[in-house]
Amino acid sequence: MTGATLKLGVVLFAFGGAMGMASAHHSFVAQFDPEKLVRMTGTVTNIEWTNPHAFFYLDVADGGDTVSNWAFELGSPNTLIRYRWGRDTMKIGDRITVEGYLARDGSNLANAKTVTFPDGRVVNAGSSSDLRSTR
Repeated sequence: MTGATLKLGVVLFAFGGAMGMASAHHSFVAQFDPEKLVRMTGTVTNIEWTNPHAFFYLDVADGGDTVSNWAFELGSPNTLIRYRWGRDTMKIGDRITVEGYLARDGSNLANAKTVTFPDGRVVNAGSSSDLRSTR
């Protein structure tokens, strides 16, 4: 294998990997309904500080005896850091209120817009709804 062929192979491999990552990212309006803004209060059960979006999970009571676990998509970790989030901003067991957009498929999934903490702080969740016209 010549040096030029090896370089071309490396470039093609890198390009293919980048394309796979780009196709894995979703459009906001394809997955979430901008007309279905909800507000839920519950207890944080899990937090995933991952790319391309962080997630947290919330146990939400329906007013009766039923508790459902909901997944909330946040912005990317880099976006959250710009909004002054850190890995310790939200903790398992925190009782919070989240405002966000429901998933179109009817699952217990929403894209978080804001999070209100017990001390009254309202924090932007880095929602991709703000970018939906560009995706």
